[in-house]
Amino acid sequence: MKELSEIQGIGRVLQNEPMKNHTTMKVGGPCDWMLVPSTEEEIIQALKTVQALNIPYMILGNGSNLLVRDGGIRGAVIKIGEDFSAIRIEGETLYAEAGALLSTVAKRAAKASLAGLEFASGIPGTIGGAMVMNAGAYGGEMKDVTVRVRVLDGETIREIPAAEMGFAYRYSHVLPKQWIVLGAEFSLQTDDAEEIQARIDDLTQQRTTKQPLEWPSAGSTFKRPEGYFAGKLIDDAGLRGFRYKDAQVSEKHCGFVINRGNASFQDIQTLIESVQKAVYEEFGVHLEREVKVIGEDLCE
Repeated sequence: MKELSEIQGIGRVLQNEPMKNHTTMKVGGPCDWMLVPSTEEEIIQALKTVQALNIPYMILGNGSNLLVRDGGIRGAVIKIGEDFSAIRIEGETLYAEAGALLSTVAKRAAKASLAGLEFASGIPGTIGGAMVMNAGAYGGEMKDVTVRVRVLDGETIREIPAAEMGFAYRYSHVLPKQWIVLGAEFSLQTDDAEEIQARIDDLTQQRTTKQPLEWPSAGSTFKRPEGYFAGKLIDDAGLRGFRYKDAQVSEKHCGFVINRGNASFQDIQTLIESVQKAVYEEFGVHLEREVKVIGEDLCE
């Protein structure tokens, strides 16, 4: 794979890049290659290149719902980041590129007196990731405001209407259809800018007091089991603050697993499995991970 670093037109090429530097949980071994394109043409060329060389690849945004194993990732990671963060507003329509942070998009909408994205103001991901998993919080979901999604389908750029995205709880058709999200268009409503900002401030206050924002995490660790709340089950099982090495169930919100400094993936995985086992034994409820796990284990 030496020739990959010599190929032009695929963006910056990093070798043996630690994935812990690209995930909000701050864990993960190195990927063989990280490609950082800065234009849509470079994304297309990067994709064609890794496919031609038969190199396995994945797409990465902000890494906010991701756990990478300690052995890292074999193949290439194509990172769609800050070079794809443009936001355009026309009337009550907002378009944001895939690398734009949800928090930034929500703030821009508020400044333009556009309501509808307040719920997303504290979600630590990008537009691309939000489309992949229909991100949501505080009663709102991306499907509520999305009009269409711009995707790369093979080598063809397509505009997918929201009705054809298959949006459901933490799901869309993006991964099954192997689309690459390039951006999304949202329909918002005109409202008073100060009132919109007040709602964002209120949600920020709720998050600050109820979520462990001061520690690295991957957001909500578990999906909400039908008829229950994951955090309450964990708390009721006596696991608030439960710790394994530097991996810990947050004392502030039991639905979050945090990295208190030097936790490895394996430390976090051990903690998650312990929580799942304890909750199942106590309540007969299986907690399913919401966080996606990828990569390889360290070789012994």
